Amino acid sequence: MWIECEGWGLTRKKVSNIMLRNGKLVPLSQLQKLEPIIGGRVNMFVNTTVADVLRPCERKRAGLYDLALIIGGSLLIGLSAQLAVRLPFSPVPVTAQTFAVLMIGALFGSRRGGLSVLLYVIEGAMGLPVFAMGQGGAAVLLGPRGGYLVGFIVAAYAVGLLAERGWDRRIGSTILAMVLGNALIYTFGLLWLFCLRLVFRVPIGTGSVLAMGLYPFIVGDVLKIVLAAIVLPSSWELLRCREDRANSGQ
Repeated sequence: MWIECEGWGLTRKKVSNIMLRNGKLVPLSQLQKLEPIIGGRVNMFVNTTVADVLRPCERKRAGLYDLALIIGGSLLIGLSAQLAVRLPFSPVPVTAQTFAVLMIGALFGSRRGGLSVLLYVIEGAMGLPVFAMGQGGAAVLLGPRGGYLVGFIVAAYAVGLLAERGWDRRIGSTILAMVLGNALIYTFGLLWLFCLRLVFRVPIGTGSVLAMGLYPFIVGDVLKIVLAAIVLPSSWELLRCREDRANSGQ
C-alpha cells in the first residue's frame, strides 16, 4: 500500500506500517480507524508539534532525533540562562530562559520539551555552570531560584501539551498558552520564595516577594509572549507552504 507522509520522512513509499508520534508502529490496514484521514492521505499537521512534523519515520532515526532534540534543548536553555541581568533588589536575575523553555515546550511537545528542561536542571544540579550567571550545583536549586527551575519543567510540559492540541497555530491561542506557561513558572517560583522567607526564615531581600519575584519581569515576559505569538504561527504557515509546494509538484 502506498502512503504519503512527507512531514515524517516518507514520500510515496511502499510501507507496511507507519510510526505514530508515540513511537508505536501501526499497520496501514488499521489507518482507516484513525483520524483524521482525508482521501487516503494522513494529515500529519493535526495533533502534532513542529518537531513531530520533521521527525524521521524510521524507528532508529526517530530515536536519535528525539535524543538530539532533548540534549540540544537542554544546551539551548543553558545558553539562554547566560543572557542574564542581575537586579540589585532581587535574588532572581532577568534571563532569556523563560522564552527558551516555553518555545522548546511548544516546538518539541510535552515529553521532549519536559525532558529537555529536566535534563538541564540535572546538569546544573550536578555542578555544570549552566544556571544563570554561570552557576551550578544543588545549592542553586535550594536557593531563591529553585522554584522557578522546577516551574520550568512543569511549564514546558504543559505548553507542549497545548501545542500538541493545536494551540500554537494561531496568534490568540499561542498567547494564551504562553500566559499559562508563565503563570505556572511564577506559581512555583513565588511559592518557593514565600517558603524561604516565611517558613525557613532565609534572608532573601527587604522587599516583598512579589516585588522581588514577579513585578520586575512582567514587561520582559510580555515582549517574549508577543515574539512567540509571531514565531510559532509563522512556523506552521511555512510548513503548510512547504507541503503545498510538494503536493503541487506531484
